[in-house]
Amino acid sequence: MADLEGALSFKPSPSVPLYKDLGAVYKGVPGVEERYKQITEAFKKAYGAAPDFYARAPGRVNLIGEHIDYEGYGVLPMAIRQDTVVAVRRVPGSTELVIGNRHRPALNCTAPRCPRYCYRHGTQTVDVANHSWANYFVSAYKGAFELLRATRPDDVPAPCGLEVVVHGQVPTGSGLSSSAAIVCSSMLAILSAKGVAPEQLDKAAVAEAACKAERYVGVTSGGMDQAISMMGQQGVAMHVEFNPVRGVCVVLPPGATFVIANSLAVSNKAETAPKRYNLRVVECRLAAVLLAMSLGMSREDALAKVRTLRDVEPLIAEQHSGAHDGATCAAAVAQHLKESYSLAELEEALGGKLADILFAAEPGSVRALQVTYAFPLRKRAVHVYTEAQRVLDFRAVCEDASLPPGERLAKLGRLMSDSHASCAELYGCSCTELDELVGIAKEAGALGARLTGAGWGGCMVSLVRDEQVDAFVAAMSEKYYKPRVESGSLSAAELPEVLFATQAANGAALLVPQVELVPA
Repeated sequence: MADLEGALSFKPSPSVPLYKDLGAVYKGVPGVEERYKQITEAFKKAYGAAPDFYARAPGRVNLIGEHIDYEGYGVLPMAIRQDTVVAVRRVPGSTELVIGNRHRPALNCTAPRCPRYCYRHGTQTVDVANHSWANYFVSAYKGAFELLRATRPDDVPAPCGLEVVVHGQVPTGSGLSSSAAIVCSSMLAILSAKGVAPEQLDKAAVAEAACKAERYVGVTSGGMDQAISMMGQQGVAMHVEFNPVRGVCVVLPPGATFVIANSLAVSNKAETAPKRYNLRVVECRLAAVLLAMSLGMSREDALAKVRTLRDVEPLIAEQHSGAHDGATCAAAVAQHLKESYSLAELEEALGGKLADILFAAEPGSVRALQVTYAFPLRKRAVHVYTEAQRVLDFRAVCEDASLPPGERLAKLGRLMSDSHASCAELYGCSCTELDELVGIAKEAGALGARLTGAGWGGCMVSLVRDEQVDAFVAAMSEKYYKPRVESGSLSAAELPEVLFATQAANGAALLVPQVELVPA
């Protein structure tokens, strides 16, 4: 990386690193060694021996590019220090998976919320009806073997028992992607336990497999969360693109810090997917198909070939002298799509029941179709196209060395604020608490502020000049969190967990620490 010093963008390293020193992964993070000692002690109490190794994967904050990854567009997140750690021990001669949480007793797979399964028969099931953190590990297990069968069909490892303890720091329902952190760390742990060497663990391939695996819990994920959790690097954000997954590290201008604030409104993606996240995926698919038909594609071809709004870009370019920037695409949407459509109108236009002609193999999408309202397809499509353009503009500003850092920061802040307005007004994925936080952040001097993650709760991210961070955090604490502390809904001790400045952190890694991890 030495030759890249000073570059404004560069490619990340391709394979998963193996570390022996905790400090190399968690640069400048306090309390790491003690945390690993506690995880190790919990493992020994549960299983009578120390783990063979540890896998970890972080949460993320998306700086810009919300709800566009599943439409095929690039996003610009960064990894954060909060992560999920999976401690693992192989048990030769066994085919039993036993998973536990550091804060709970070990859970044998015969327990109701974590069903027992045998590796060799591939009969693992994810109990979607009963949401549990253990579902994510089971999903990762299924996904790991799917990846092995696809990449090394003649060399799939023999069954081997696993003993596991999971410990996560990423708040659930916060919009910081706790789900990707557990799925990615679990998949790394499983693949490594099955004998795949670190240098053979391609970050992009594991990210794609983890994205597919998360769908077992009922979420139609677009891939951003898993990609940045796997590929993040210290000190830089990443422009992540898809089909295939790839990333470019983007150096942020100096002079400002990102501050994360949790709205305390919880929105667990898997539990609320049918009425929120998955519904937006369905709406975008419908908008894309109708737009393609209006631009001249036959209904038969549109139903068969168009899955995302990005698929429609070539048709837009054909009719606009090759232009397909965000503004041009948004104008095409305004011209060709109505404001909203009833279910009856959609089924008449598309020639049948949506569950049969578009979503027959997608139970999550079929559940989302049970909503009873007019589908606001124009707004959804305009958000996607303009948000995709904002991502490109954000990266371009970061890379424009001709501008002074202060001017670049101001432009980035405006893009973030525009993104929040679009999420709230066009995509309908904000909430009262997030809007309140964004308003307070702007009053407190943020250059820009926006919801981050799926929305409907969770966190907001603000861009704040370095010299103003302490005053900004104090103002946010006073205006948003103090009333909640006084009401008893939040303790003062929890404030550092819900309001904190952050820098870009390292992505996923395997660890075999050299120090003896014994609690003091």
